[in-house]
Amino acid sequence: MSESVKTPINIYTEANPNPNSLKFVANFMLMPEGVSRDFPDIKSAEEAPLAIKLFEKSYVKRVFYMSNFITVTKDDEADWYEIKGEVLTIIKSHLEAGLQILTEKEVKEDHHVAASDTDLEVKIKGILDEYIRPAVEMDGGAITFDSFSEGKVKVLLQGSCSGCPSSTLTLKSGIENLLKRMVPEVEEVEALGV
Repeated sequence: MSESVKTPINIYTEANPNPNSLKFVANFMLMPEGVSRDFPDIKSAEEAPLAIKLFEKSYVKRVFYMSNFITVTKDDEADWYEIKGEVLTIIKSHLEAGLQILTEKEVKEDHHVAASDTDLEVKIKGILDEYIRPAVEMDGGAITFDSFSEGKVKVLLQGSCSGCPSSTLTLKSGIENLLKRMVPEVEEVEALGV
């Protein structure tokens, strides 16, 4: 009887514009395509056993899951140089044990076009998906369309974007300018969750 070969789990870190966040990237997908979960505190993580383990460390202030990465946001006092190894060990040990990172009964996509969306909302979501979401994900975060009304687009920023000093600049000079240029009806973009 042959023993099954287990693929080694490799995790590396990537910095992002938020100095309090670090992206822990695995060599396989952790979440289904188009799905993310943001846990701003331990209470919100009741169906996320790995996030709960991370929150047991007093310096962990936010945990975000998406694609093949987990973004961990620490408090201002902790130094990544001192805690990065401990966080990496918690994540790697959890994954190597074959434990789930989510225990939700049904994992649903975060962003999708709804039948009730107007043509403008469909266009805005398309621009967010094609031009903006990939760049935000590279920085360990996520952007999700919330609403469009009276010229104002509301988006939800999650992961490393939450509390990031440069997120307001990115929102105004990047996202807002692009949407205004591509969708003339857009006058302003506002971020929720920052």
